[in-house]
Amino acid sequence: MRMTHIMDRRAVLAGSLALVVAMLPLHRCAGGQSHHKAVRFGVCTDVHKDIMHDADQRLSVFVERMNREKVDFIVHLGDFCRPIAANDGFLAIWKSFDESRYHVLGNHDMDGGATREQTVAYWGMPARYYAFDVGGYHFIVLDGNDKTDPPQRGYARYIGAEQQQWLRRELAETHLPTIVFSHQSLEAYGGVANGEAIRGILEEANSAPGGPKVLVCFSGHHHMDYCWLVNGIHYVQINSMSYFWMGGDYQHIRYSPEIDREYPWIKYTAPYEEPLYAVVALDSEGTIHVEGTQSKWVGPSPWELGYPKDQEDRIAPGISTRRLKTPLTQPDASIR
Repeated sequence: MRMTHIMDRRAVLAGSLALVVAMLPLHRCAGGQSHHKAVRFGVCTDVHKDIMHDADQRLSVFVERMNREKVDFIVHLGDFCRPIAANDGFLAIWKSFDESRYHVLGNHDMDGGATREQTVAYWGMPARYYAFDVGGYHFIVLDGNDKTDPPQRGYARYIGAEQQQWLRRELAETHLPTIVFSHQSLEAYGGVANGEAIRGILEEANSAPGGPKVLVCFSGHHHMDYCWLVNGIHYVQINSMSYFWMGGDYQHIRYSPEIDREYPWIKYTAPYEEPLYAVVALDSEGTIHVEGTQSKWVGPSPWELGYPKDQEDRIAPGISTRRLKTPLTQPDASIR
């Protein structure tokens, strides 16, 4: 594995093999052989240690399974935990995974007045946004918490000019099929505010000589379960490990009075009985397999409490299992 970030650019591949790879189509090397191998990783998001009373137990279930599965790495997509001493034990659970671990900054990870830099240091990230290679695939981690001028109302959800320039360079300089991670989605309302511009950068890279490059973008933030195909790129929303947020109009105490007193925000949510996460497999032919998990609501469902049903198809206590075709396997990538 090899990591790059904004302070440390990767050395340019040298030698005749690199030149051959650069000149061949993205999905094949000389002799028709694939230049990427099968890669498996575990992904979770929106654990919300600072809201959920059983966040440690939920994360332990995930990490223990990923160790048994012997995946190549794990990644969380943000809203993980604040950088405070009370969360040291929670972070230690994450660090108990035997292989590489990657973080994505969420909007709630700076709650309580922490800076992004403090959270980056606490988690041990190389930078707010960075990239790394595994098994012939390139992985890009974005930070959707850049500030705007004037500032947006509420939480920041923007990718600024400096990060956009870095993203363009990163895509231009890699010859590998690429997967993008972000907390806020790049495709949905309420995600990155300039998501259309960021998608344009990804699509521009896919239209450059050499064939399509960006295969799929994974995000969290919305606590939903869906997958959209936009201009040849899959956008997979990974559901929260812990709950769906409903808000003050739908309060319901689902655990004990003691838990409610210590964790008062839980009653604004519809929690899942078991933790949700996924195992993603990138096979040697370029097909993406997402193996999701399923759970049940703790107590009444959102609909039993009168929550609007306009997004009922995306709100569920589960992460769907999906098989995504990409341009590496089929020119007209499709979902089935």
